[in-house]
Amino acid sequence: MENEHDWMMTTQSGEGAENESAPADNAAASATPTAPPPGLAEAYEKVLAEKQELYDRLLRKQAELENFRKRTQRKEEEVRQYAAENLIRSLLPTLDGFERALQHRDESVPEAFYQGLELIYRQFSEVLGRAGLAPIDTAGQLFDPHLNQAVETVNAPGRREQEIVEELQRGYKLKNKLLRPAIVKVATGGKD
Repeated sequence: MENEHDWMMTTQSGEGAENESAPADNAAASATPTAPPPGLAEAYEKVLAEKQELYDRLLRKQAELENFRKRTQRKEEEVRQYAAENLIRSLLPTLDGFERALQHRDESVPEAFYQGLELIYRQFSEVLGRAGLAPIDTAGQLFDPHLNQAVETVNAPGRREQEIVEELQRGYKLKNKLLRPAIVKVATGGKD
């Protein structure tokens, strides 16, 4: 500040008039723009292009990562579903055994035994039901090759053609997917 003040004083008093032209020359030199070095514009464009390319690559990699995460999550869910499906499928013969035992009661066996058996069967069915297992309803239904497997056709007057007459083994769905078809007898020669 003091130098500036001194300079102002000398310019006002007229002394140092020769010094006045020197700062003006310096200001003029700094005010005129210098020409950019050759190739700067091309280098700038190249850097901008590289930046855009790297940004595009970053976006693609982020999208790929997100797709990978979703694919992995789906596969994990499929593995869990498949594992549960195999476990439930392996338990179906046990469920069938409970049903047969409850259908064919022996008079020599105490009723309390069958009551306990019914309780266990009901609990077992409820647990499997919570896991998504549902029996296929066949009573009075028409034969559906997507849900049923016919092992026998019987002449059943009074029944509709292709009506299920008897269920030999219960079929099941697991979360709307067929786990095991119902094995049935189907009517033929009935009324349409």
